[in-house]
Amino acid sequence: MKVTHLKPASRDARGLITDILDGVPVECVTILSSKRGAVRGNHYHKKTTQYAYVVKGRFRLHTQTPGGRVRSGVVKAGDLVTTPPGERHAFVALVDSLLIACAHGPRAGRSYESDTFRLEAPLARQRP
Repeated sequence: MKVTHLKPASRDARGLITDILDGVPVECVTILSSKRGAVRGNHYHKKTTQYAYVVKGRFRLHTQTPGGRVRSGVVKAGDLVTTPPGERHAFVALVDSLLIACAHGPRAGRSYESDTFRLEAPLARQRP
């Protein structure tokens, strides 16, 4: 997993322009809203790289490479999380949050389940 806090490409009196992805092919762009305590993920993709941009809110992110230990950290608005194929991942919303997920690989649209593998032992559980 790679977390990058993106900086605006342009700023003026009208506001900001932030490039989320530049020169990266994507087959799918998805908007996910999550209520506080909601868990997203608890899966991995064999062939898909996933990019998750936090638009608003905060998530506790849990990731695990094959054979590695679980790593956790907080991601917030403006952060871009890059998850390569094979890396297990789960997001827990710490507050009501919104993210944009982009995918390069077969995990897109009607093919979502063809490259999504659910974890028998979840990295994260629903919070009250």
